[in-house]
Amino acid sequence: MSSVHSDPLPPTASPGARRSDDHYTSQKLAIGLGVAAVVITALVGIQIGTSGATLIDVLQTFWAKITGTVPTDRASLLMHNVIWELRLPRVLLAILGGAALAVAGVLFQGLLRNPLVSPYTLGIAPAAAFGASLAIVLFGATAGSAAVSLVIGALLFSFLNTALVLSLASARNLHPTTLILVGIALSQLFGALTACIQYFAEDEVLAAIVRWTWGSVNNSAWYQVLALFVLLALAFPYIRFRSSALNAIAFAGDDSAKSLGVAVSTVRLQTIAIAATLTAVTIAFTGIIGFVGLVAPHIARLVVGANHRFLIAFSAIIGALLLVVADAVGRLVISPGVIPVGIIDALVGAPIFLYLILTRQKAIE
Repeated sequence: MSSVHSDPLPPTASPGARRSDDHYTSQKLAIGLGVAAVVITALVGIQIGTSGATLIDVLQTFWAKITGTVPTDRASLLMHNVIWELRLPRVLLAILGGAALAVAGVLFQGLLRNPLVSPYTLGIAPAAAFGASLAIVLFGATAGSAAVSLVIGALLFSFLNTALVLSLASARNLHPTTLILVGIALSQLFGALTACIQYFAEDEVLAAIVRWTWGSVNNSAWYQVLALFVLLALAFPYIRFRSSALNAIAFAGDDSAKSLGVAVSTVRLQTIAIAATLTAVTIAFTGIIGFVGLVAPHIARLVVGANHRFLIAFSAIIGALLLVVADAVGRLVISPGVIPVGIIDALVGAPIFLYLILTRQKAIE
């Protein structure tokens, strides 16, 4: 009697595994659509301005740079320079700055296990404001070197503040809640120092300080775009590599994360240092821009969930979109005047955040 040989049936994935794969597919699709939205919004943003520009002008400018050709007629050359030297750096700085602040917001909220933490919670923005104010007083509000000195001053005091916070955290092994309180204390200190400068400053200097604190991408330059791009390119692979450790700390807490083999103190210090650097460099270039770092992570969680593997990338996309749209709105509302992007960002971000708090509780959990 011959036996009938039959091949074993291929293994069938469990329903849970299929649901997980489908969920990951939807997250990847959301990221892809988000990138497309950023590109489209950027192209629209480049066209907005008093001199006018069309999509054809933008594409011709890109093609001229790729091929190394220079427009021959005066009108085309003028439009080429306006797009390449003014509008493109402005839009790219808004994209990269928004992405950097949003990524920093995700990292701070996860590492400190507090959904109301923003990139400025540790006192970075007030420290930068004091540094910028000091630079304006020392080098003048309208001096040719003011822009560079302002950036250096903001960066210097941002890094000093960050070094102080991280040193205290490392030496005293501070609890995340205590770390937040230290940041609040430093915020009050640098805020008071900045207020002293403003109180004794002359009108021109005071106006320059106030303009900087509004937040703007008006004075964007290619070196700023390049610096932020390199910083994000270096930071993102490490953050992506640490996404599992971030999940463990954010969801399970320090003790459980340690039991899973995560070096909690090392990960927290290194990642906070990266987040603080992203924040410091961004606000040194743009001034103080608020709600992006707070709101973007919450919006991203509604779409892709709380898994840092996807949350970090999608938060960067949302942050970029928020800042590019805010800048475009600021240029359209009172054209040919420009409302600083920090003001538009706060006007738009505050209602969105209130909506999330009142109607979508899971966005802040």
